[in-house]
Amino acid sequence: MRNKTYYPWVVVGLLWVVALLNYMDRQMLSTMKSAMMVDIIELESAANFGRLMSIFLWIYGFMSPVAGMIADRVNRKWLIVGSLFVWSFVTLMMGFCTDFNQIYYLRALMGISEALYIPAGLSLITDYHQEKTRSLAVGIHMTGLYLGQALGGFGATVASRYGWEQAFFTFGLIGIGYALVLILFLHDKKNEEQPAPVAGQPLQEHPVRGAIKGLGVIFSTFAFWIILLYFTTPSLPGWATKNWLPTLFSENLSLDMAQAGPLSTITIALASFCGVIIGGVLSDKWVQRNVRGRVYTGAIGLALTIPALLLLGFGDSFPMIVGGGLCFGLGFGIFDANNMPILCQFISPRYRATAYGLLNMTGVFAGAVITDFLGRSTDAGNLGHDFAMLAGVVLIALVVQLIFLRPKVDNKLDD
Repeated sequence: MRNKTYYPWVVVGLLWVVALLNYMDRQMLSTMKSAMMVDIIELESAANFGRLMSIFLWIYGFMSPVAGMIADRVNRKWLIVGSLFVWSFVTLMMGFCTDFNQIYYLRALMGISEALYIPAGLSLITDYHQEKTRSLAVGIHMTGLYLGQALGGFGATVASRYGWEQAFFTFGLIGIGYALVLILFLHDKKNEEQPAPVAGQPLQEHPVRGAIKGLGVIFSTFAFWIILLYFTTPSLPGWATKNWLPTLFSENLSLDMAQAGPLSTITIALASFCGVIIGGVLSDKWVQRNVRGRVYTGAIGLALTIPALLLLGFGDSFPMIVGGGLCFGLGFGIFDANNMPILCQFISPRYRATAYGLLNMTGVFAGAVITDFLGRSTDAGNLGHDFAMLAGVVLIALVVQLIFLRPKVDNKLDD
C-alpha cells in the first residue's frame, strides 16, 4: 500500500486520528475542573488550575525543539507510535490520581510525550505532499486537532455522568489501541530532496554536529525570525481559547461547565474545521499564481481573529460570544493550515522538523505565560477584559508579517 499513489492521503488519515487523540487527551482536563475539585480540593483555586495547565505547556515547549531535532534524524513512524503510546498511558494513569501532585507530575510527563508528535507528523506530511496539495494536507490534519479539542469538551459531560476517572480510563485505552494500528499501516518516507553525500565524507552525519549545523542554518535565516514572531504572537490567544474559553463561556453566559465546555470547544472546533479547509484550498491555488499566496492567506486568517477577540472579551450575549468564537475559529484555522507550508518556503526538508519544533517551543511558552496569567486574571474577575486585549498583539504580528515575509520559491530545497 505504501507504493500506491493514494498512500500520501492514507498517511494524512492515519495521522489525523493521532492529532485528534493528541488534543482530546490534553483538552478534556480543562473542562473537568468542577468534577475533579470535589475529590482534589486544590483545584478549587483557579491559580492552581492555571499551574496545572501551564506545567504541560512549559515541558511541552522545552521538548519541542529537541523533538524536532530527533524527528529530523530518526524513523518518524516509531517516534509517532512511541509518543502516542506514552501520552495515552499517562491519560489512563490520571484516572487513578488521588491528589494534586500526582496529576501535576503526570501532566508534565504528558508534555514530554505529546511534544514528540507534531514536528514529526507535520514533516512527514510535507514530505509526502508537494506544492499542489501541501496546505490542504496540513489543513486536513489540523482538523483532527480541532475535532479532538471539541471532543475534549465532552470530558465534563462524561465526568458528570460516569465520573472523571472513567473519562481518563476510556480515552487512554483508545489511544493505546490505536498505536497498534499505526505499527501496521504507517510508514516513514525517505526524503529524496536531500542532497547526495559528497565523496570522501561519511554517509551518516554525527547527530550532535548535525543538530548544531541545523540550528545555525535556521537561526541565520532572517525569514525564520519573522515566522517565529508571526507564529508565536497568535499563540497567546490560541492557547487562551484552548485553556480558558470554557471558563469564559461559563462566566459570561451563566452556564454550567458541563454545558459551557462542549459549547465553547465545539464552536471553535467547527469554525476551525472550516477554516483549515478554506485556508488549505485557497493557499494551494493562490501560490500557483503568486509565491506570496500562502503568506496572504495566513494574513487573512490572522486578521479575522482580531475582531473575534474583542467580541469574546467584551461580549455579554449569546450571539456576540458564540459569534466571536466562530470568527476566531475560522480565522485561526486559515492561519494554522499555512504555518508549515510557509516554513517550507524558507527552510529545506532536512531541517523542517527542527524549525517547526522551535516555533512550537516559543508558541507554547507564550501559551504557558498566558495560561498562568489568565488564571490570576480569572480570580481577579478580569478574564474578559484581558482576553480582548490580546487583539492588539495579534495586529502587530499581522503588520510585521505582511511587510517582511517575502518568499522567492514555494519549496526550499537546499541550504
